[in-house]
Amino acid sequence: MPPYRTDHLPPLPCYLNGEIGTLDTVRISPLDRGFIFGDGVYEGIAVYGRPRQAPQPFRFDQHMARLARGLAETRIANPHTPAEWRQIAQDLIAAYARSPAAQQPLPQDWFFYFQVTRGVALRDHPMLPGLTPTVFATCLPMKPPTAEQRERGVACVTADDFRWQKAHIKSISLLGAVFARQISFEQGALETVMFRDGFLSEAAASNVWVVKDGVVYGPPRDNLVLEGIRYGAIEELCRQQGIGFELRRIPRAEVLAADELLLSSATKEVLPITTLDGRPVGSGQPGPVYRALYDGYQRAKDALFQP
Repeated sequence: MPPYRTDHLPPLPCYLNGEIGTLDTVRISPLDRGFIFGDGVYEGIAVYGRPRQAPQPFRFDQHMARLARGLAETRIANPHTPAEWRQIAQDLIAAYARSPAAQQPLPQDWFFYFQVTRGVALRDHPMLPGLTPTVFATCLPMKPPTAEQRERGVACVTADDFRWQKAHIKSISLLGAVFARQISFEQGALETVMFRDGFLSEAAASNVWVVKDGVVYGPPRDNLVLEGIRYGAIEELCRQQGIGFELRRIPRAEVLAADELLLSSATKEVLPITTLDGRPVGSGQPGPVYRALYDGYQRAKDALFQP
């Protein structure tokens, strides 16, 4: 049997079931239910740094609450306390700093990704009780949007939302999102804005916001949309700056007639869509609501380091 090929992976640190190894050497069982069924949930947390200060996760408590909801819905026990999850991220950042394969100079901002699967068992569909969850995590340099993307905005395309009816679970079963993102990738666009039965849902790996007459609109919190952690952040920023905010079902026609369209995610933070299906959004330039929210977002990051 040929050896399992990992020589294309950098020997950067990762965490697996209580131990820190490297991406090119760690192994999981082929009967792990995450591998067999995609039976697990995940989180991705932005961790920001400042010179001579310890990196701080952004909206960590909200991530922990969403993780708890996802694990409860999938009936998987949470293997760690919030303090333990935070410590895993800190340990991985420290291990990265010691790694000879690490990016130099060391980055300030990180992306902490972790997933929890139901564990290892002989292949059978029922949610077998008593399994030990598998925990995998990495903490790698953040890859934020470029300065040009922030200044000019990004192009997106639209598609029907063909995914399952439990989009609110941050499931590692992401084949639907892979197909959705491939649509935009093949057209040279950044994201795929999706519609379910004629109403806005979300993008392949982002939430989508509609701005009209100075008000920010988003899809409701329900089972058809993954409630990104930025849902609460955007609502708070709007309230702080006197910008209207409303969640409701948004018809496709309203999206196409928007003054501004925005993406939000852990790595994108807030990012303007200025072209949709080859047509300009509003003026075709990032708008004033985007700039206000982006500035507010940066202040929220700075607040992580204030005593």
